[in-house]
Amino acid sequence: MATPTNQVFIAVIGAGGVGKSFLSQLAALAARKPTPKLSLCYISSSKKAAFNSEYSIGIETALQELASSSKQPLSLPQLADHLAAAPAKAVLVDNTSSQDVADAYPLFLSRGISVVTPNKKAFSGSYKLWQDIFTAAATAGSKVYHESSVGAGLPVISTLKDLVDTGDEVTKIEGVFSGTMSFLFNSFAPVEGSGGQWSAEVKKAKELGYTEPDPRDDLNGLDVARKLTILARLAGLPVESPTSFPVQSLIPKELESVSSGDEFLEKLPGFDSQMEETKSAAEKQGKVVRFVGSIDMTSKSVKVGLEMFDKSHPIAALKGSDNIISFYTKRYGSNPLIIQGAGAGGDVTAMGVTSDLIKVLSQIA
Repeated sequence: MATPTNQVFIAVIGAGGVGKSFLSQLAALAARKPTPKLSLCYISSSKKAAFNSEYSIGIETALQELASSSKQPLSLPQLADHLAAAPAKAVLVDNTSSQDVADAYPLFLSRGISVVTPNKKAFSGSYKLWQDIFTAAATAGSKVYHESSVGAGLPVISTLKDLVDTGDEVTKIEGVFSGTMSFLFNSFAPVEGSGGQWSAEVKKAKELGYTEPDPRDDLNGLDVARKLTILARLAGLPVESPTSFPVQSLIPKELESVSSGDEFLEKLPGFDSQMEETKSAAEKQGKVVRFVGSIDMTSKSVKVGLEMFDKSHPIAALKGSDNIISFYTKRYGSNPLIIQGAGAGGDVTAMGVTSDLIKVLSQIA
């Protein structure tokens, strides 16, 4: 049944840093592009939700409505029912990193609800979930986009998809995929000067808000492994999971089981000598050490860990918490296609989500 106006309903799960940035970008988008009419019809945090039978929530006032709401979030199957019953097409914007929400994507997609998300867990979890997501989308004609699951707002996934879809052959992908690790190594082992003590740099990164609340969640390398799993699958390698290839953890064995992030930071200085050795081994060769991920399509191998680079190498010359991703392909020859820039932060992550939403709108509205 055609609706009288050209309209798309949008449901948002997650109203934290990325969620708030996304809402302000959505308000600007709705003002800039009057068609299709974008109607916010649901918003939830982990504790509460705002929605109504009119499928209408003010985008500008959504956060206030959510704060004053007494409603519980709908269960995911209930939310799928609610959106499937909307008077026009609906898009689910998942701004969480929740595995439960990710596991429900096939359900939403199979009911004609498109999905836009920065959630890495959906695309780096089991290979079966990956297949189920894209099969459901293809069968129902719904769309799924997840640019911000790798490199925040940087056009990493769209670039890789364009290379693959136009028939280029990707031979290797290599880069610094973590803003946290980028920041740490740029300050611990800078190209110029000596850098600080490893434990002091980790502490500083946490104080500046660059790490997870428990820095071990960054230092175990799993975040980078998830991003590589996503890129490898898009490039055509059926990687089973982020733990199915070698991932070097920078957590000293003895500190893996300490009870808290604070205790970890307290004890970390006792292990600085290990990282110092790694740094000076690189310096002796005139190189610097960086935490990188690489996918070699020829040997079908994926790995994450410390590598040494010449000081003139683009990976060595990164600044701050920037990401850099190099695509080596048949067309680009020995000079890779390089994408570089801020790979973390609410505004740039939300930008990737908003740009995905615009792509979905162009296909469904």
